[in-house]
Amino acid sequence: MLQCKPVNPPRYIYPPEPWRWVEKQFYPRFLEQMETLFSTGNGYLGMRGVFEEGAPVGQNGTFINGFYETWPIVYAEEAYGFAKTGQTIVNVTDSKIIKLYVDDEPFYLPTANLLGFERSLDMQAGTLDRNILWETPSGKQVSIRSRRLVSFVHRHLAAISYEVTLINAQAPVVISSEMHYDPTVRASEGDPRLAKGFKERVLLPQQHYVKDRRIILGHITKNSHMTLACGIDHWFETQCSYSYDSECSEDDGKVVFCVDAQPGIPIRLVKYITYHTSDHSPTKELCSQAGRTLERAIVNGFDELLASQRQYLNDFWINSDIQIEDDPNHPDVLPDLMQQAIRFNLFQIFQASARAEGCGVAAKGLTSQAYEGHYFWDMEIYVLPFLIYTDPHIAKNLLRFRYSILDKARQRSQSVSQKGALFPWRTIDGEEASAYYAAGTAQYHIDADIMYALKKYVEATGDKEFLFKEGVEMLVETARMWYSLGFFSERAGGQFCIHGVTGPDEYNTVVNNNTYTNLMARENLWYAAKTVETLHEQYPELFNVLVDKTNLELSEVENWKKAADKIYLPFDEKLGIHLQNDGFLDDEVWDFENTPASQYPLLLHFHPLVIYRHQVIKQADIVLAMLLLGHEFSLEQKRRNFDYYDPLTTGDSSLSVCIQSIIAAEIGYMSKAIAYAKYAILMDLGDVAGNAKDGCHIAAMGGTWMVLVYGFGGLRDCNGRLSFDPRLPKVIKRLQFPLTIRGQRLEVNIDDKSATYLLKQGTELAIAHQGEDIHLSVGIPVSVELKPVLELEGGPIETKCACEE
Repeated sequence: MLQCKPVNPPRYIYPPEPWRWVEKQFYPRFLEQMETLFSTGNGYLGMRGVFEEGAPVGQNGTFINGFYETWPIVYAEEAYGFAKTGQTIVNVTDSKIIKLYVDDEPFYLPTANLLGFERSLDMQAGTLDRNILWETPSGKQVSIRSRRLVSFVHRHLAAISYEVTLINAQAPVVISSEMHYDPTVRASEGDPRLAKGFKERVLLPQQHYVKDRRIILGHITKNSHMTLACGIDHWFETQCSYSYDSECSEDDGKVVFCVDAQPGIPIRLVKYITYHTSDHSPTKELCSQAGRTLERAIVNGFDELLASQRQYLNDFWINSDIQIEDDPNHPDVLPDLMQQAIRFNLFQIFQASARAEGCGVAAKGLTSQAYEGHYFWDMEIYVLPFLIYTDPHIAKNLLRFRYSILDKARQRSQSVSQKGALFPWRTIDGEEASAYYAAGTAQYHIDADIMYALKKYVEATGDKEFLFKEGVEMLVETARMWYSLGFFSERAGGQFCIHGVTGPDEYNTVVNNNTYTNLMARENLWYAAKTVETLHEQYPELFNVLVDKTNLELSEVENWKKAADKIYLPFDEKLGIHLQNDGFLDDEVWDFENTPASQYPLLLHFHPLVIYRHQVIKQADIVLAMLLLGHEFSLEQKRRNFDYYDPLTTGDSSLSVCIQSIIAAEIGYMSKAIAYAKYAILMDLGDVAGNAKDGCHIAAMGGTWMVLVYGFGGLRDCNGRLSFDPRLPKVIKRLQFPLTIRGQRLEVNIDDKSATYLLKQGTELAIAHQGEDIHLSVGIPVSVELKPVLELEGGPIETKCACEE
């Protein structure tokens, strides 16, 4: 069941274009949602798409990945091992502000007489562009053109080009370029998905200075003691006479240009913006770094930024772009919108991850403070598949971040009385920040999720060096955790059981033998054992290094294999289904028929205990296991499992519909597959979850890639063997996507009759197509016919909707 349909903004205002997200009118109805959708970022620095004037505004925000404040988690009743310290990403100094005055009248969108308006996010140029023609109350027409970017090439740099031209008269013009830190923080208002508020200011002033057109402010966070420097500098050009003045204080700064504007003569301003952060360097040092960054920007100029931005994105799209061609005569077609939405999703993943060096990818990327800016398991399960096959360097950076917090994971495991390492359920700095253990710490599966991603990365890239030097240490410590967590149960015939855990479905918590968890733990244990044995037999020097780091004994490896081989998987013989967990079928089925749409998501309207005692699912659990470890299930088991669990799944998580779509396609439920795919692809552009205003759903965007490549493209990558079983729904006439595999680039082109595989870069590659082996040589396309898809009737998707369609 899905509780809401996509809310597609009106097309006459937001027309679908293949490479741009466009707004043709100032339309305040979608103000906050558009602040999210017009966000710009590079993985280190992110800016919400608010207007340069600073108003009107719903949720303003500028965020630095990994820059956070800490706060004590207060419990009414303490217990051993509870997380002690919360972390929240900081909304830092806003440097986007450029205010305009003509004839001393401020330009203010809600009251301005707009003769022309267009705002667009250009996904090839990597810029947020706006063109306006404003008529003042006195009849003077003013052209306002701006272009904003956050540089991919220069990690610490952003810039805004701002051009004003009077069309039909002369007038005094004032352009005020400003920076401002607002100490107030929006509270969560009862929604646990939003960021908490702070009663006291977070950033404390340390440095501030002005030099000509340059202003730099330095701050330090009150509790975490992280340091920040923010700076702005300006290039200004016009043939009109002008003057300027600069000033700054602890939290504010501005450079004001006063121009005697003449008709037809442009006034051009480029504002360069930089941010530097640290957990150890003093603000004085960061301010010096900020000054050097601005100096280089002034010398190189805005055109260089634009050119390098476009080239960076050109390289990204060569390795990432998915092209689809709709059947224009099909009743379910959404002309051009799906292509636009697909590229938008991929672009936002890139904006969230490209320069996330030494950090993770937050649930909302850098588009809001929701979920406190934390990193979760979905980084590995939903985002990394896309990055592994399109930009493995970024994938490696994210895995290396996990390795950097291994010592803290070891400490966390000890705090919950386990051995080895337990990675935090939600974190920024590596310490557990989840205050609710039932749906947080109990999700031990995060260890296996990270190791699953490591395995996929190594298989797709062949990067054994990373595996043997860093990955294997994580494998050892996570395997130790699993072996200490589980036990060999006499009541289960000596099988290895894992009790008191929560799987991906957060509506069933602290359960015994969650099937997803047990399957993933087994994969973790097997891979750890195999990797350690390979080191011991083939690379004795590296094995000795591992022993030195971990005090590993080979007897442990035998224990891991024994536990994995004897893992318990609950199964109901009568229904022929895998149980989500022991006792799942003993609970009462949720009364979906009498639950109105207004009471979804359930987590905001029902006490957790009410939810926990019912058969109701927040997101795919068993169904996700059938994707990640599909070789562990027969096709008939997949159909039976899907038939049972799909009607119980609420869609209260944005992470569910993409997985449901993929499995529906695999088992032949093509109508369901395309219906779920639309929900996944339009999650943010269609505001499916009703909270796009609170930031992009980055993991769900990764799920979009999986829907198209795993679902309709039929890719499976079991143990490093690539196979394809394409299943195009009738609404799609053609699907094309690239994959990077061990340094080689494969292009896959599928239509309703055949699939063509072309190795565009590399030497040779072995794949399988619908059970037949294919050997590819570079530059030689291989086309094969598609076997007909047996379409089955999977039943309609029931939808309840409390919002406007």
